[in-house]
Amino acid sequence: MSAFYQNLRKLVRSDDGPTATEYAVLLAVICVAVLGALSSFGVHMDGIYTSIAGTMPSGG
Repeated sequence: MSAFYQNLRKLVRSDDGPTATEYAVLLAVICVAVLGALSSFGVHMDGIYTSIAGTMPSGG
């Protein structure tokens, strides 16, 4: 039983768990930032494409 408690103590003191959590939070923040930037960029590009389409001659 002593080996079990020693392994349990190592697991509790390990830094792997908090590090993985920090990486997951960082990844979530990056994903939210990218989605926000893409949605903002998409709205801006829609106006540009509409403007370009208005200046193009019709195909008739």
